[in-house]
Amino acid sequence: MGTKNLNHIFNPTGIAVIGASEREGSVGAKILHNLLSSGYAGKIYPVNPYRETVQGVPAYPSISKVPEKVDLAIIATPAHLVPQIVEECGLAQTSGIVIVSAGFKEVGKTTELEQKIHELQKKYSLRLLGPNSFGVIRPKINLFATFADKQAIPGKIAFISQSGALCASALDWAWENQVGFSAIVSTGSMLDIDLGDLIDYFEIDPQTKTLMLYVESVKDPRKFMSAVRQFARDKSVVLVKAGRFLETGEATLSHSGSLAGEDAVYDAAFKRAGIVRVETISDLFNCAVALSTQPNPKGLNFTIISNAGGPAIMAADQLVARGGKLANLTDETAETLKQALPTYCSMKNPVDIYEEASAERFKKVLEVCFKDQHSDGFLVVYTPQGASDPILLAKTIIELAKDLGKPVFTALMSEDERCREARRILQRSGFPAFSVPEQAVSTFINLYNYMRNLELLYQTPQEIPIEAINVQLLKSVIRQAFCEGRGVLNLAESMHFLEEYKIPAVKTLVAQTPEEAAAFSAELGYPVVMKALSLHHTHKSKIEGVILNVCSPADTAIFFNELAEKVKHFSLSMDFQGVAIQPMVRGIGQEFLIGAKKDPNFGAVILFGRGGILAEVFKEVSLGFPPLNQVLAKRIIEDSGFFKRALPAKKGFNDLEEILVRFSHLITDFPEIKEIDVNPIIVTEETTVAVDARIVIDWERVMREFADHKDQLLIATYPKEYISTRRLKDDTEVVLRPIKAEDEDRYSELIKSLSPQSMRFRFFEMIKEMPHDTLTKYCNLDYDRQIAIVAELMEGGKQIVGAGRVIAEPDGTSGEFAVLVTDRWQLKGLGEMLMDYIIMIARNMRLGKIFATVLPDNIKMINLCKKKGFKIEPLDEETVKASLVLSY
Repeated sequence: MGTKNLNHIFNPTGIAVIGASEREGSVGAKILHNLLSSGYAGKIYPVNPYRETVQGVPAYPSISKVPEKVDLAIIATPAHLVPQIVEECGLAQTSGIVIVSAGFKEVGKTTELEQKIHELQKKYSLRLLGPNSFGVIRPKINLFATFADKQAIPGKIAFISQSGALCASALDWAWENQVGFSAIVSTGSMLDIDLGDLIDYFEIDPQTKTLMLYVESVKDPRKFMSAVRQFARDKSVVLVKAGRFLETGEATLSHSGSLAGEDAVYDAAFKRAGIVRVETISDLFNCAVALSTQPNPKGLNFTIISNAGGPAIMAADQLVARGGKLANLTDETAETLKQALPTYCSMKNPVDIYEEASAERFKKVLEVCFKDQHSDGFLVVYTPQGASDPILLAKTIIELAKDLGKPVFTALMSEDERCREARRILQRSGFPAFSVPEQAVSTFINLYNYMRNLELLYQTPQEIPIEAINVQLLKSVIRQAFCEGRGVLNLAESMHFLEEYKIPAVKTLVAQTPEEAAAFSAELGYPVVMKALSLHHTHKSKIEGVILNVCSPADTAIFFNELAEKVKHFSLSMDFQGVAIQPMVRGIGQEFLIGAKKDPNFGAVILFGRGGILAEVFKEVSLGFPPLNQVLAKRIIEDSGFFKRALPAKKGFNDLEEILVRFSHLITDFPEIKEIDVNPIIVTEETTVAVDARIVIDWERVMREFADHKDQLLIATYPKEYISTRRLKDDTEVVLRPIKAEDEDRYSELIKSLSPQSMRFRFFEMIKEMPHDTLTKYCNLDYDRQIAIVAELMEGGKQIVGAGRVIAEPDGTSGEFAVLVTDRWQLKGLGEMLMDYIIMIARNMRLGKIFATVLPDNIKMINLCKKKGFKIEPLDEETVKASLVLSY
């Protein structure tokens, strides 16, 4: 249900507290007291069948007896009563429910109660938070619908937590540090409203700038990823996940299956979404505050100013350990510092102004350092041993840094009252203040990593064309293996997949006799590699089943028999499947592994890292998710520790990027593949080539009907089904296809070609040139949420001459659309063609309605909408709304 009716929970005009009580210490009593005492302006209705008043407010025996319709019901009763109350809420047309009642599956009891509640939620289209929720807090409207003891002040951070106890901790921390929240939400058991729904809601919430997440598990990973990717485009997300080292213990048949641990998969997903993942609760709070108040650093060069040498050195150590750098101060900065400081002070970074430093000395040094062009961020460390007052220092920092445009952090290293007050003053003014410098350094690094991660995610990728694949032929290979009872494809079959996807691989011939082996070796040219093929021993190295540098026909015959005997030694004679013959790869190179496995929660996961027989020894891999483009492939490669040390030739680097992109297409095209290794891929100065591959079949997927054969990946793949060739009125042939991230330059040229009138009609303003950040929002799309169709000329450099798009609203029931045709190609039927396509796609997205805001003098668009059955109605003096109710 998306965000539908969530506003009734987060901005209710009336609230019923079911289970309201006067019994001291009870949950119902605390919730009602908090609502009454916090200044909430809406109406509050206690519901208690045994009392006429509760805490001085008239009470009602049931929600059906409340004289007015209420937006939100808070249920705080014993668990066994909750289903009955939920049904009463549905009959009373109460849209939102928060169940704080405990005693459900979180304590190991039967889920029958939850099943009944879920059925009622769907029956009455209710929005339900919980059960076992800590409640909801919205400080700006004084909504304090929780049983917590402390309140919160308004701010820009929304905190969503799967732990109610952490919500209480967040309130304690925020109160001490004077940090405000736009909302605090406890998810409870997520029977209805889940993380994805909440993230979508706060993405469009104007009060929220930063999202803080505490996650234990992700109920719907694809929905979660879609929501958080959208949020992270314009706002920041900080997350901490518990349960990092849970071991599944599942046996696997490939390196890929054993190397992709659960936490590594989560980590890759968070990185792909643009999330800042931190390891501790303190980092979670600190980073969220900094992201909501401070500018992002443009680099890793950090300047430390301190009145104590020891803490400054510790901060510098932490900085270097986390990958940061001490800024190399400019000559101008160093010279000015010499004039401002005694000779015994350190003029280099860290800048040590000594313990006797006065407030005036701090101010002079800060004025100089804040102007330094080599510095991307600053840390001011104060220890209470000199002549400077911490409160005066705090005010000085605020005055000097308010318009700096670079992040400024402070560490006031004392718990005396004046230091605590100084930290509160800094926090209220938007400057993160810590009691130890290491926390400040970690926060700075986290901010940089967040900025850099987003920047890398949305770089414009180079186009890597993928030729037509004979999918049916490859599926027949899988079916043949399945019919033979084999769960693993043999080497030749696996290499056939690589060849079809144009992944460079050595030629592989399979010999069944010594004579065939000699003939194939002569055909390929000596020296060759010989590999034993076994039905059950797919890891050839474990049975010493690989022989390198075979140089003669005589050796070929001898080694064929030797390999056959090795297989028979380890298993039955019928297990021997022949010997694969391959040419030796010449030259010294590096060995890499590319693989994939199916994660039970996240679907297909792609691995890249060290290859060869040492893959599982060193476990140096990085992970990613299909689909991949060139930029995403590059990131996976660069994140591998082994690659950073191996430093292959530039050509090899580019080859690996292309191989990964092609490999990701293979994975998305074949959900029947459970695990796959391409290991090793050998990169030399002259060539990049795969010399071995292993594909494990998912028997369950093979047995499914074709209609249920599409895999549910973590991220929506390119919707190839919408590619179509059409002809315009003048017989010009165009291709209609979904836009890709690689289209950014072509789409930019389309925008530049518009006349001033067409520009105003589409964007309501004149745009000289769209910046990269804006273009990515039009080209780099989440196909679960929006699809843009471009009209591309078949000839003339594949010029884009028109575009249409539909964007689903967060509630999932409606969508906004737009159609654009460049001036030269208007009046040729392209606009109507795009409109029909968009309407068809909107129906496929199960949208109930599409709409657009149109300028009243855009007559062509208004007439086209009328022709297609849209309703046209004025919005205000300057715009009209075109809307169409869709049928399926």
